[in-house]
Amino acid sequence: MLRSVADAMPAQMAYFEAPSLRCLFANERYAQACGQPNGKALLGRTLQEILSPPVWQSNLRHLEQCLAGVPQHYSLPMQGSRGDTRMLEIHLAPHTENDAVQGVFLLVYDITHNWRAEQAARASQERLEKFNAASEEIIIFHQNGTILDANQAAERITGYSVESLRGRSIFDLVHPDDRVRTMGYAHQNYEDPYEVMIMRRDGRCIDVEVTGRSLSQTDGTTQRIVVARDISVRKQAQAQAVFMTQHDLLTGLPNRQHLLRYTEQTLHRLAEQQRQAALLFINLDHFKTLNDSLGYFAGDEVLQAMALRLKANIGPEDFVARLGNDEFVVLVTQISSCQEAKAVAEKLLLSIHAPHALAGMPISLTPSIGISLFPEHSRKSEELLRQANQAMLVAKENGGANTQVYATSMDGTVPYEELVLERQLREAIEQNQLVLHYQPQLCLKTNTLAGFEALVRWNHPQRGLVGPDKFIAFAEKRRLISGIGRWVLFEACRQLKAWHDAGLPKVPVAVNISPLELRQRDVLADIELALKTTGLAPQYLEIEITESVLMQQSSPAHSILKALRALGVHIAIDDFGTGYSSLAYLKRYPIDKLKIDRSFITDTPHNADDVAIVTAIIQMGRSLQLKVLAEGVEQDAQQALLRSLGCDLMQGFGLSRPLPASQVHAWWQSWGTQPLFA
Repeated sequence: MLRSVADAMPAQMAYFEAPSLRCLFANERYAQACGQPNGKALLGRTLQEILSPPVWQSNLRHLEQCLAGVPQHYSLPMQGSRGDTRMLEIHLAPHTENDAVQGVFLLVYDITHNWRAEQAARASQERLEKFNAASEEIIIFHQNGTILDANQAAERITGYSVESLRGRSIFDLVHPDDRVRTMGYAHQNYEDPYEVMIMRRDGRCIDVEVTGRSLSQTDGTTQRIVVARDISVRKQAQAQAVFMTQHDLLTGLPNRQHLLRYTEQTLHRLAEQQRQAALLFINLDHFKTLNDSLGYFAGDEVLQAMALRLKANIGPEDFVARLGNDEFVVLVTQISSCQEAKAVAEKLLLSIHAPHALAGMPISLTPSIGISLFPEHSRKSEELLRQANQAMLVAKENGGANTQVYATSMDGTVPYEELVLERQLREAIEQNQLVLHYQPQLCLKTNTLAGFEALVRWNHPQRGLVGPDKFIAFAEKRRLISGIGRWVLFEACRQLKAWHDAGLPKVPVAVNISPLELRQRDVLADIELALKTTGLAPQYLEIEITESVLMQQSSPAHSILKALRALGVHIAIDDFGTGYSSLAYLKRYPIDKLKIDRSFITDTPHNADDVAIVTAIIQMGRSLQLKVLAEGVEQDAQQALLRSLGCDLMQGFGLSRPLPASQVHAWWQSWGTQPLFA
C-alpha cells in the first residue's frame, strides 16, 4: 500500500541510506526520470551511480549538507529528454535516529510550468519597463479622475514627477478652457481622439492629442487609461502653413487673398458704425530698372525695406499687404474725409522716397499711389481694389511720384477690348471654361511613354478652342495668371491620378509655373494642397520653370524649389538655352531635368550650330546627372540624331500633338507596335 501511495504521488521520491547513499526505495516517477522502468531497478545502486557526473556534481554540496543533518531545499535546471530545459525543485531531508543521520529522503517536484510562467512574466515586465522608458507619449491611469500611475514620458512632458502625480486629479493638468470638456469626455467614456492644452509645472502650455480607454476591473470598478501625444510641433507647422497661405514669403506681409478677406470683414464693421475708409494702391516707380541694374537680391532688399516703412507709417488699426512684385496696398480706417486719405498717402510717399542705403549706395524710389474711398466709390473690397489700381495707373501716367483719387472717368484709360477680355477671362476661370491638353513625352532609347506635359486651352463660348498664346500673356498683365495656374495644377493632378487608378502606367505630368505666379501666390501651399486633395504621389508631379526664375537668385524662389524637392516633386528647366544661361544656378538649385528649346531642334540635323548647341546641352546634362528632354521633335532624322547624342527624352508634333484627356488612351493604342501602357 505504501508503494502504491508513493507511485501515485505527483513527485519523484527516493530514500538513500547513509553514508553510502545506496538506494533503498524509489517510486516509479523517480525511476523513470533516471531512465529505469520502475523503482526496483534502482535498489542497491548508489546515487552517484544513478546520476550522470554533471548532475552528481550539481547536487554534491547539498547532499553533503544533508548528510551533516541540515535539510536542503533548492531549484536545479535539468536537460529534458527532448532537449528542452526543465526546472526541478529538490528537497533533501535527513533521516535521523539517536542523533545520527541514518539516511536521506529525496523529494523532487517538476516546476517547469511555473518557472516558465515566471520567466515570461519577468520578460513581459522588463519589456513594459523599457517601453515605459522609451515611450514619447504620456500614459496615465486614473480612477474617477484620481491619477493612479503614470509613465516617465508624463514626467518629462508635464514637469511633475510620477510620485507627485499619483493621487492628483488628472483634470488639474488640463487648461481651464478645456477642463469642462475633458471632464465630460471622461464621464462619457469617450474613446475618439481629441485635442486639449495641458499646463506644465513651469506654467507653459502644451497642445496634446488625447485618446482614452475604459478598463473594467475584477472588483467591479472602472479605471481609465489616457494616452496623450505632444502635438506642439504639428500645431506650429499648421500655424506656419496657414501663415504661408495668407502671407507674402519675402516681406511677411498679408497677400492678396488675406487682404480681400480682411477688407471685406472690416468694411462690414465700418458700415455698421457708419465710418469711412480708404484703400491705397502703391506701385514703385522704375522698380524694374533697379532690378535689371542691381539684380534681384537688391530688389528683394528694397521691397523688404519698403514693407517696413509702410508698416511704420500707418495707424494701429490700418492694414498693409503686398500683392506681388512692387505692388502694395494699405487699408486706412481712421479717416473721415478724402483729404485725410490724401494726407496719409502723402506721408507714405515721403517715407518711401527717403534714401535707402543699398550696398553702400543711397537709392531713392518714388511711388505712384491710387486712392479709392469707402463707401463713396464702392462697398465691395474687390471693386475698391480695382478702382485704387485704376487711380494708381493714372498716377503713373502722370509721371509717377504722385497720388490720384479714383474717379469714374478713369475707367476709360483701359481700352474697352481689354476690359471685355478681362471680364471673359475671369468668367472662364469661374465657369470652368478652361481645358487641359496633354502632350506625351517619350523615352528615346525605348520609344515608350515617359510622361505628359499639361497645356492649357480656353474653350471660348464664341471663338471655340483658344490657344495659350492668345490669353496667357494678357492674363499675366491683368494679374489673372494665378487663378489659371492654380486650376491647371489641380486639374492635371486629378487627371493623372485618375489614369493611375484606371491601370495606366504611373508616369509624371509636367505643369508650367510662370515667374509671376511665384511672386503672386503661394505656389508651395497650392502644390501641397493639390497633392493631398487628389491623392497623387509627389514623385509624379513635375514643375517646369524658366531660366529667368533661377537667374533672379531671389531667396523666396530658392526656398520654394528646395521645399518642392524635399516634398518629392521634380523640377525641370523649360526652354533651356534661350535665357541668360549659367552653370552656377544648375549647381545651386535642385533641378532634375533640362528641356532643350524647340528653336535649337527645328533645323537639326542640317544646322551645324544648332547641332553643336544641342550636343553641348546633352553632354552638360549628363555630367550634372540631369535628364535632358528635346522639344519640337518632328522628323525621324531629329530622333536619330538625338538618340545618337544620348538624349533621354523627346516631345513634339512628330510624336503627338497635345491631346485632350479623352483621346490619350486611343493615341496610346495606335502608337507603335509595343504597348506603352503595359
